[in-house]
Amino acid sequence: MTNSQALGQTRAISIGWSRWGICALLFFATTLNYLDRQIIGILKPELSKQLGWSEIDYSNIVFAFQIAYAIGYAGAGRLIDRMGVRLGYFLAVLFWSLAAMAHGLTKFIPPDARLGSWVEPISRVFGEGLLVIPVTVLGFSAARFALGLAEGGNFPAAVKTVSMWFPKKERALATGIFNAGSNVGALVAPLLVPWLTITFGWPTAFLVTGALGFTWLAAWWVYYRNPDQHPRVSPVELAHIQSDPPDPVVRVPWLSLLRYRQTWAFVVGMFLSAPIWWFYLYWIPDFLNKQYGLDLLHLGPPLVAIYLMTDVGSVGGGWLSSWLLKRGWSVNAARKTAMLTCALCVVPVFAASQVSNLWVATLLVGLAGSAHQGFSANLYTLVSDTAPRQVVSSIVGIGGMAGAIGGMFIAKLAGYILEWTGEYRLLFLIAASVYLVNLAAIHLLNPRLEPMQFNPSQMAKQ
Repeated sequence: MTNSQALGQTRAISIGWSRWGICALLFFATTLNYLDRQIIGILKPELSKQLGWSEIDYSNIVFAFQIAYAIGYAGAGRLIDRMGVRLGYFLAVLFWSLAAMAHGLTKFIPPDARLGSWVEPISRVFGEGLLVIPVTVLGFSAARFALGLAEGGNFPAAVKTVSMWFPKKERALATGIFNAGSNVGALVAPLLVPWLTITFGWPTAFLVTGALGFTWLAAWWVYYRNPDQHPRVSPVELAHIQSDPPDPVVRVPWLSLLRYRQTWAFVVGMFLSAPIWWFYLYWIPDFLNKQYGLDLLHLGPPLVAIYLMTDVGSVGGGWLSSWLLKRGWSVNAARKTAMLTCALCVVPVFAASQVSNLWVATLLVGLAGSAHQGFSANLYTLVSDTAPRQVVSSIVGIGGMAGAIGGMFIAKLAGYILEWTGEYRLLFLIAASVYLVNLAAIHLLNPRLEPMQFNPSQMAKQ
């Protein structure tokens, strides 16, 4: 070991590791968050076959999740700023675990039941078109709505926790690490869900994965405290956590955040990039099934490869900007250089639907997903770079709502494109081009990543 390595190790030990334990809890919560939402994408070919869903039916189920996620994201951000992350995060995970398990209850709905047969008076008023809507679509839509409403709390809570537990120079890395949980959740799903489905039936897949959240709830409630109240945080580590200049002490009404271009930079960034991730999450299993004939048992290896790559991108994107900061780059240059690198790595995905080899397509999608996660890690970090801690969750909530609204558009767009053309070409072309446009818009809105400037005399009391 060199002297510099020994010095770095000694310094890390002397500072302490409690903040990274908190980061691990954020990682596992995000893993569960994505495991619960990814199941339906894995099971889409099987559920469509068993329950008679069309592409439009499936897009309506995804749409229900997205509209609830938009509401939940915005509302959870404000609630978590008010009640604190310990209780707010606990409630979010509790309710989304229950909602995930509720998907299994739809097994009691006859697969051939149609809406018109259940609400005949409505059918007579609005026409026979209602007869073609499977009741299972309504059941899944209700469960997805509840899931989206609760899952909207994950990222506002996690980003606020990072802003409380890490100095700015470590935030992008910490965000990248917990955000990697989304990839692990999406990776575990194709390994676990097919086995549960084939062995016990698809309702069991929802019940088992939803129940995993209760283990996390116990660990979070026992271990989490704010840094200045945590028994395992040493004075040296607390000083390290609080080493940035203190935030201005102001009360900021929620709607007044929309006056700031820093808020809009994040809102635009989420609106443009988040829908592409939703597309990968909900439609890549179907793409592999239709393009290469992979059934439920054989989807696992390519999906695992894709999400292993996205794990690397999530941590790597956060690491890159943190590495540049340590070498004297400005926050503005470091974050945007990392985001530009990621945006360029997405571009080749336009060819994914044109190649004949399964593993070439897998690598193209994996590279794009990896780049998205690196881009996303830095995008989330822009909020804590430019906003005081007391409004971080609120801004993340507003941006997450915008991302979920964008996800609503991609859900309907994908459903209609696939129903009409049966091809993924246009969807991959959209995915390839969005990130460069996104970064240009963020740069125009906040070219120097200047922090918010609040004038307390202009802030209305809450």
